[in-house]
Amino acid sequence: MSAPFVYAPPDAPLDIVHEDHELILVNKPAGLLSVPGKGEHLADCLIARLQVPFPEALLVHRLDMDTSGVMVFARTPAAQRHLGLQFEKRQMKKTYVARVWGEVAEKQGHIDLPLIVDWPNRPLQHVNFETGKPAQTDWRRLRIEDGTTRMRLFPKTGRSHQLRVHMREIGHPILGDPFYATGEALNFPRLMLHAESLKLRHPDGGKGMTFRAKVPF
Repeated sequence: MSAPFVYAPPDAPLDIVHEDHELILVNKPAGLLSVPGKGEHLADCLIARLQVPFPEALLVHRLDMDTSGVMVFARTPAAQRHLGLQFEKRQMKKTYVARVWGEVAEKQGHIDLPLIVDWPNRPLQHVNFETGKPAQTDWRRLRIEDGTTRMRLFPKTGRSHQLRVHMREIGHPILGDPFYATGEALNFPRLMLHAESLKLRHPDGGKGMTFRAKVPF
């Protein structure tokens, strides 16, 4: 039996990557919810912390609690709509860095496996070719490290737990993943997945901009 989950988010100051009249980019720490969960004990989250100095901050997308890295928030409803459409039309370009179990033999690859929630075991997701929604991930091997592999991941779609399930399905679960890793791959202090960069068009004028947050592992 695994130990019961206790929400203990890090008490770290806000790490603002960029701010202007339309956008706020934040480096979310691992272990902090993006939005509140159900119940007072899950109220502490990134958007609640951000709305202390920026009461107008609006949600655009989420990162899993266990994932760290770049998140964008809007400062106006118009910016929120603009950014939301970019996500919807898959115009946002996100890159992640992950450390995975085992030594990945190939230099790069493409994963195309449809995903859907595993209802009896939610929030877990699983591959289902009948009812799953399309999910694609490109990946590139960066280097082998002590029987593990550091990889850069390029999600083409934005399904829940997409990178975590896709890595598990190719036999290389992300280290420290409480949902999809087993055995020794679990023995890491955190989920080794970080949203390294986010490329978007600025809501005011449409200029392409890329924002980055340093990989903490």
